[in-house]
Amino acid sequence: DRKRRRSWRWIAWPGVLLLACLAAALFWRRHEAGQSQPPRTPPPIPVVVAQAAQGDIGVYVTGLGTVTPLNTITVTTRVDGQLMAVKYKEGERVREGDPLVEIDPRPFQVALEQAEAQLVKDQAALQNAQIDLKRYEELITKNAVPQQILQTQRATVAQAEATVKNDQATIAGAKLNLIYCHITAPISGRIGLRLVDPGNFVSAAAATPLLVITQTQPISIIFTIPEQALASVRAPLRAGKTLSVDAIDRNGQQILAKGKLTTLDNQIDQTTGTLRLRATVPNTDDALFRNQFVNARMLVQEKRSVTLIPNAAVQRNAQTTFVYV
Repeated sequence: DRKRRRSWRWIAWPGVLLLACLAAALFWRRHEAGQSQPPRTPPPIPVVVAQAAQGDIGVYVTGLGTVTPLNTITVTTRVDGQLMAVKYKEGERVREGDPLVEIDPRPFQVALEQAEAQLVKDQAALQNAQIDLKRYEELITKNAVPQQILQTQRATVAQAEATVKNDQATIAGAKLNLIYCHITAPISGRIGLRLVDPGNFVSAAAATPLLVITQTQPISIIFTIPEQALASVRAPLRAGKTLSVDAIDRNGQQILAKGKLTTLDNQIDQTTGTLRLRATVPNTDDALFRNQFVNARMLVQEKRSVTLIPNAAVQRNAQTTFVYV
């Protein structure tokens, strides 16, 4: 057994040594082959080429805006009474002076007639007092009546005159209440939803208004710009130019309306570093609604004969903007 083991050892060692040599040779060959090959280059990047051209382009200042009416009227009643009739339709456009609602005028008509009757009575009393005064003035020249009676009669005439003036004021107030019973549109605009139905009792002290009228033609846009853009806006304004403003939808794709810059606010908001501006839009097609969100784009400068390239070609980093040529 010992002889057989020794013979196997003599046979196994040369085989193991041969396998180790073959593995080392293979590894060295692969290493040499890897160093002899050039490094791989990244694949080329596909690009799209656009040709620059000469043309005109506008310089814009943009900001977030809200559609704000120039006038919003909350119509309430000045007298108490039953709402007899509503003469408008919800959402319709009305003109200044158009009838809106009717309040029961009968109590105020009765009050007017009573005031007129009281005026006739007091005027008769005044006329009688004036006749007595004239008679006493004639008698005082003949020493037929005491001076005290004349002074008392003059006071009576003055009191009667004041009573007549008070009656006239009462009549004017009654007539004014009759006018308040027929409520008309104070401005031209669009009416909102009806807030009070006919038949209800309305009061001047009630918190609920009768209706709301919003002026929509023209209408304004309140928008903000960063304070860094203030100089570019004020420069054309000092030169007497009128800046145009476009109202663009929420997605920034469609121009809803066009208008002009009306005014600038008198202070910068320190919390946001922005300035509020107002633009007025004709809004003849009613494209804008109250409290609607829009993107405001204001043209502050127009450059002529400059080199134009697609906007997507302009690249940006932390320091500047650049383009590949």
